[in-house]
Amino acid sequence: MDPNNRGPEEYGHDDDGGSPRQRPPRDSLTTDFGQHSPTLARTVQLVAGDFLLTVNPVDGSEIEACPPGERPGRPERYSTAERAEVDRAARPPVPPGPTRTALPLLARQDERERLVRLLARGRSVRLTGPAGSGRTSLLDLVAEDCADLAPDGVVRLTGFNRTASELLYDLFYAVFTSPLHRPDRNELLSCVREVGAVVVLDDIEFGGAALDELLDATPECAFVIGATPDVPAPSADSAIEEIFLSGLERADGLELLERSVGRVLTEEESNWAGDLWFESEGLPLRFVQAGALLRQRDRLRAGANAVDEFGVFADAAPVDSPFTPDEGEEIPLPALGEAAAPAPLLASRLSESARATLRFAVALGGEVPHQAHLPALVGDTHADAALGELADCGLVSPVGSRYRLAAGVLAQLEAAGYDDDIESRALTAAQHYGWWAGHPSVTPERVCAEADALLAALAVLVPVTTQPAEGEEAATVQLARTAAPAFAAGGHWGAWERSLRAGSEASRLAGEVSEQAYFHHELGILALCGGQLDRARAELEASIGLRGALADKRGTVAGRRALALVSDRDGTAPGLAGLGAMAGEEIPDARYDESASPPGGVPAAFPPLQPPADSQTIVVHRSPSTPAPSRKARGGLKGLAKRNLVAAGAGALLVVVLGTVVTLGATSDNDPNSPSNEVGVNPSASVGIDDGNLGADVPKNDDNPGDTGTATSRPTDPGPDGTYGTSDDPTPTDAAEPSDKPSGTQPPGSGTPSSPKPTSPKPSSPKPSTPSTPTGSGSSTPATPTPTVPSGTPSSTPTTEPSTSDSASGPASTTPVETSSSAGAPESSAVSSASNSAQVI
Repeated sequence: MDPNNRGPEEYGHDDDGGSPRQRPPRDSLTTDFGQHSPTLARTVQLVAGDFLLTVNPVDGSEIEACPPGERPGRPERYSTAERAEVDRAARPPVPPGPTRTALPLLARQDERERLVRLLARGRSVRLTGPAGSGRTSLLDLVAEDCADLAPDGVVRLTGFNRTASELLYDLFYAVFTSPLHRPDRNELLSCVREVGAVVVLDDIEFGGAALDELLDATPECAFVIGATPDVPAPSADSAIEEIFLSGLERADGLELLERSVGRVLTEEESNWAGDLWFESEGLPLRFVQAGALLRQRDRLRAGANAVDEFGVFADAAPVDSPFTPDEGEEIPLPALGEAAAPAPLLASRLSESARATLRFAVALGGEVPHQAHLPALVGDTHADAALGELADCGLVSPVGSRYRLAAGVLAQLEAAGYDDDIESRALTAAQHYGWWAGHPSVTPERVCAEADALLAALAVLVPVTTQPAEGEEAATVQLARTAAPAFAAGGHWGAWERSLRAGSEASRLAGEVSEQAYFHHELGILALCGGQLDRARAELEASIGLRGALADKRGTVAGRRALALVSDRDGTAPGLAGLGAMAGEEIPDARYDESASPPGGVPAAFPPLQPPADSQTIVVHRSPSTPAPSRKARGGLKGLAKRNLVAAGAGALLVVVLGTVVTLGATSDNDPNSPSNEVGVNPSASVGIDDGNLGADVPKNDDNPGDTGTATSRPTDPGPDGTYGTSDDPTPTDAAEPSDKPSGTQPPGSGTPSSPKPTSPKPSSPKPSTPSTPTGSGSSTPATPTPTVPSGTPSSTPTTEPSTSDSASGPASTTPVETSSSAGAPESSAVSSASNSAQVI
């Protein structure tokens, strides 16, 4: 069967067409539970000031200077319909369940009218009241009354966990349509300066100079600010009107309680409500919660008749069910202490899903998860209805576009034991939000709406983070890693920064170096976008060092690009490492480490250069196997210039040395009789038959044979030119006598050469001799050089016994010669003639 060209047998029949065609297999009836291909990472590209930012959740965000063609134009304002949609999104969602009757705002008409008058004149007002005084409800009514006062309408903002700068950006996005664009500070101030709107700002957490900055940046806006008494007051010259909210009167409190219960109070209940008014100082929230207690008491007194009649859940009867007193059962009114802190009693009479929701809210620091997340967190498909139960009892209150536990409820539930499993509940929420925020169908705007709940889970789990087991990942690190890119893409950069810092700490505690490098990189990108260059440099260098240790090539390249952009912004050169990253995109190695020096160290010709004062620190990884001396990165133009000067000086010194060597070699070749020109291919000496010694060559300067004297290893004076063996070397005039105890000699007749060690020279004739060629001794031990004076006439006295010669030429024949006691002793004529015949070729 050919795997490339399929034959007819592969289609169910043979070549002859006799067999039927094979039926195709059926599709599997079961779901394929195998591993699917991973989804692509969601990257978002946006313009942040002068930068083009690409939010990359895998390797880290990439930043570059924004090209001119990518810069957005002037942002445009929302239309009337779009502004209404934005206002609807800024309100909290309506809880599911039966429709509840909205309670009227009693005894607040004077404050309402005064606020509207001040705002109509363009004045900013601060409404101060304790938590639970009805401040938020009053601001909602004022916003409805001022809908047509300003050209840009009414803008609802929340100051909970917001700074002045974040509120300016929230105002910008509430008025202008500018998708995927985050203006810089100057452009932001230029845009919000033109905004003319009534800004309803509730739950503000700052005052003083920060509030003055917010008001000065928006001169065409009228603010109505809701705050508690513990928030810092505005500055003395801020020109903000102050309105204080106090508690309700007793009659107003009783009326509110009757409207909440839906019936007229009995005398016992009225007396009980009077005591509650005195205890709570007339706060409307306490009467709303007291009304919930009375409704629950009515249901308990009604018994099971109403439940069976309407066919609803046994633990939650309808709110609007008629009350029929049961004479046989009497339930007392709650005690005054329970009425003043009614949260535990109210929670005990709610459904199991509502109590589980309260436990999650306590674990998250008062943040109530969105109703869409409650079924997954609680484990009940109908758990979304729990939010309606909590809102009906006054246990939660709206904060911006979400809900939080009402004032005082968190402390009351903690005292009742609802905080016994905070860590486990927070871990469940973190795992759920980590999966949800990374789902491709979830938009960054939805993640930003749940920012407070996500950050609350991180705040609980980060301090108790430990190293996970092998093959697992810490839930806090995963949540921060997943949510941070969504915050960046959604424009909620305050939550982006807080999630990055929480993730950096969690990754450090969990020992996940790669994740820690990612968070440092993102913090550097965020600081660069905000103009904090020093912080950006520190974060990016830390990230580059960690990624270099992990051989993360892509992450290191992204970090070095951002670091080069930081250096370009602050006007300093990035150094040699930064220049290498700026030169091209490809990096040969994944690790940017300094080369290790040899174990003994590297000899330096110059003292080490000190880095300039403004040089940056580059964190590098050193191999632990080879100890290397500590080196400091040198950056900046000054350090680069010093290196160039050192390199140029070393090159110049090398050129001078090479020129000197070449010049000396050229000038030393002027003598035509230089020994180097007299060297031929034939041997200049022969090996003796008896002793195996090499005879020295006799210089060919005249025709008169003569004794060459004793052997010398090298001349003692190189002469004026400084080179040995040239014609200008001085000729020694003194002869030396051999030592009585020559070194390296053997007994006569052994046939091996001997080299006696000469003693001090002994003059024999004042007449200088011709220069002789320096030759080495035949002995293994070099002889001390001694000046010799050759005899003018060869000796003719024969010798009677053979002996080795002390002359430099050595025995040239096998004729016996007499041992000479001096360097100039005469030899036989045969020896002299043999020596004269050995000319230098």
